[in-house]
Amino acid sequence: MNYNWNWSIFFEPSPEGVGTYADMLLSGLVWTIATALSSWVIAFCLGSVVGVMRTLPSKAAQAIGTAYVELFRNIPLLVQMFLWYFVAPELLPEKLGSAIKQLPNAPFYTAVVCLGLFTAARVAEQVRAGILALPRGQRMAATALGLTVAQSYRYVLLPNAYRIILPPLTSEFLNNLKNTSVALTIGLLELTARARAMQEFSFQVFEAFTAATVLYIAINLVVIVAATLLERAVAVPGTR
Repeated sequence: MNYNWNWSIFFEPSPEGVGTYADMLLSGLVWTIATALSSWVIAFCLGSVVGVMRTLPSKAAQAIGTAYVELFRNIPLLVQMFLWYFVAPELLPEKLGSAIKQLPNAPFYTAVVCLGLFTAARVAEQVRAGILALPRGQRMAATALGLTVAQSYRYVLLPNAYRIILPPLTSEFLNNLKNTSVALTIGLLELTARARAMQEFSFQVFEAFTAATVLYIAINLVVIVAATLLERAVAVPGTR
């Protein structure tokens, strides 16, 4: 069976009435970027807090941080996505659950929360590793200067730890970006979902997913270049 290649398919009107197939893919790209950036804000902030908790002297804080990491890291992302979208609203009071299910763009908000909490567990491990990799003298020097525990983390430990873990954090952001494709299972029309829709409407499967692949690679390259420039900008002079 011969496959009929048709690269001009991108300029043909889509059945959804949103312009051409190219416009449809770009619409999915916008949702992918919005989901990745929004969930990363949650992941970075919450992951930093959990990572710090795992390095505090308090046994209770360490236990809470460890429990969070083990819970979210060991449940598959797809299962968590279904739990947040289908199960969580049913566990809330009826009016609140119904309001959440009727939110405009509910799949987007669900995907942001799910990806944010899932990735936060991975970010926490990076932050923890970065703090533990610092020489003990930095913590002792902060204590000798009379800094509180919070001030030690804010002014001494975290700024240096972030410099160390910037490359692995870049990898986590790229993973988070690619994990947005899982959200198609709950109805979010991100890039992969749009490529699937294009393939189903036009039967041009190779063209649709080739375009999606190129767009994913382009986004990843932009992130890598930006992270490289940021790493150079925040590097401590004399340490590179």
